[in-house]
Amino acid sequence: NTTNLLHLLRDMMFLKTLAVSTSVIGTIVYTQYAAFSKDKDNRTHHPGRMHPTKLWDDNWDFMKPDKEAIKNLSDEEKVGMISSAVRHIYLVRHGQYEIGETEPQKRILTELGRNQAEITGERIQDLLGEKITHCYISTYPRAMETGHIILKHLDKEIPVDYSELVREGAPIAPIPAPEHWKPEPWEFHRDGARIEAAFRSFIHRAHPSQSEESHDIVVCHGNVIRYFVCRALQNDPEGWLRLSLANCSITHLVVKPNGNVTLRGLGEKGHLPSDMVTYN
Repeated sequence: NTTNLLHLLRDMMFLKTLAVSTSVIGTIVYTQYAAFSKDKDNRTHHPGRMHPTKLWDDNWDFMKPDKEAIKNLSDEEKVGMISSAVRHIYLVRHGQYEIGETEPQKRILTELGRNQAEITGERIQDLLGEKITHCYISTYPRAMETGHIILKHLDKEIPVDYSELVREGAPIAPIPAPEHWKPEPWEFHRDGARIEAAFRSFIHRAHPSQSEESHDIVVCHGNVIRYFVCRALQNDPEGWLRLSLANCSITHLVVKPNGNVTLRGLGEKGHLPSDMVTYN
């Protein structure tokens, strides 16, 4: 009868829709699996996760000891061959500066920027005190001013070095590309090599000769710090501009002897009163 015919047609349409949906889902799963299989040497797959995860490179700084070379050595013989100390690196962005100036040498701190640096110096002294081992400062005026103000608040005299490697620049073309900032390709080519060299110089596990935990301060710039964080965590470095850092904020990286890296704090600015927080 007519009722049974309608029911039959409805069931047929349902089965056709189900078949199409199953086909689409199967295509998506196959595509994801194929992509995963292509890169299986560098990626791993977790249950319940559609997208594969990139494996951690535990020899990212080329300081991992050769297992074959040390497997038959005693503990005493391994001393001086294997990293054993933890490194703490505190990346401090400079204070607010005269952003209207175009020449780096004229981009000095504003009065607010100097006050931000004073408070940050107090914070670092309270946070670390006698544990501070070294201070590195960018050679740009705004970073040098910030660093010198911070050093005034430290009770302990520490070694200070100035580095052109951590000057501000364009580390790598960011993804997604911003509308308000468009460096020329040659700027990425020039600055990128320098900032990558800075990362390799400053961010690595402790040398085997280092026996005690270290706490180093690096006073530098927002682009440099954001790039360092992405590289240290082995995230895509092109994502650096997705991060945002306030002036005189503190970013804390921990590098362990086995090469593992922890981001203990990103752009921390709680030491600054809310009306003193700026981003230029």
